[in-house]
Amino acid sequence: MNTFFDSFKNHFLISMPHLDDPHFEHTVIYLCQHTEDGAMGIIINRPSNIDFTELANHLDMSISAHHLAAESIYTGGPVEAERGFILHTTDKKWSNTLPVTDEVSLSASLEALEDIAQGNGPNAFRITLGCAGWDAGQLESEIANNDWLVCEADLDVLFHTPSDMQFTAATQVLGIDMTRLSPDIGHG
Repeated sequence: MNTFFDSFKNHFLISMPHLDDPHFEHTVIYLCQHTEDGAMGIIINRPSNIDFTELANHLDMSISAHHLAAESIYTGGPVEAERGFILHTTDKKWSNTLPVTDEVSLSASLEALEDIAQGNGPNAFRITLGCAGWDAGQLESEIANNDWLVCEADLDVLFHTPSDMQFTAATQVLGIDMTRLSPDIGHG
């Protein structure tokens, strides 16, 4: 067991150009949990072809907050791809809400979706289907292999930046222009 463990919970993982996995190519992942036993995160910049209306219809739920009808549902990752996850601000919580930080929580309940549909949801949220997961040591190995850049999460990038701009915005938190990075960085 590692006596010194550095958790990247509440950090962004930004995929590097050489990461050759279609699930994670050009993605930004928000890490919700990271312990010695593994990690779990949500891809935040990959809208699916499903909108909130389609999801609500599938769940026999009505939307009274009509401004949310066309809200994109995101592909949160390849793990549990049929399960809904809601990354949101902490101004609302439900029975199964997992606090990530003082400002960010993760929920996976029908009650949370119903509240959002009725206009009683949190101030900011991202609804996803699926998540990303790593076994013990797997994420650390991928980071050591330069598959991911890691930076502290930025709430504005997380909740208020359009999905097509999140990758660039997340790299700018680090002061990096990804278009100038070689896929061979660190491999001589």
